[in-house]
Amino acid sequence: MHPKVRIEWVVGPLFGALLTAAVAGFITWAVAAEYLPYDRTRSAVAVGAGLFLLFAVYGAVRAVFLYRSWRYVVREESLYLTRGVLTKVQTVVPYVRVQHIDTRRSAFERVLGLSTLVVYTAGSRGADVTIPGLTPDTAEDLQSRLERLAIASEDEDAV
Repeated sequence: MHPKVRIEWVVGPLFGALLTAAVAGFITWAVAAEYLPYDRTRSAVAVGAGLFLLFAVYGAVRAVFLYRSWRYVVREESLYLTRGVLTKVQTVVPYVRVQHIDTRRSAFERVLGLSTLVVYTAGSRGADVTIPGLTPDTAEDLQSRLERLAIASEDEDAV
């Protein structure tokens, strides 16, 4: 994975942190006149800034640990992924189960020069696997490689 994915993983939650801080600051400002003996504008700014800082630090720390935990390996028979900060998730995708493979680039990913590979598999709802933080060239190469491996495994039984 490209190191720029950490920027994506930090900036995304910052928008949620900003919205949460704004709402909490507004609620504090609206309620502070009745219940707090402090200046309501200062209280609102303090609450909003404190919450934003808390969520921003959490997002940055989480992005660093998530980046360290993300791994994928293209094996002979399957695609193997491991990820997770508090809960480790290991996924094995047999190529015989692969239905199709897409590359996806959001507007922010295009700005960063990144791409996400999505592997759709046969199975229950939500049985797709994503590999974020790839450069477009790496995503295309991986897509082609997985496509060849999936086609080669078509004659095998799905286990």
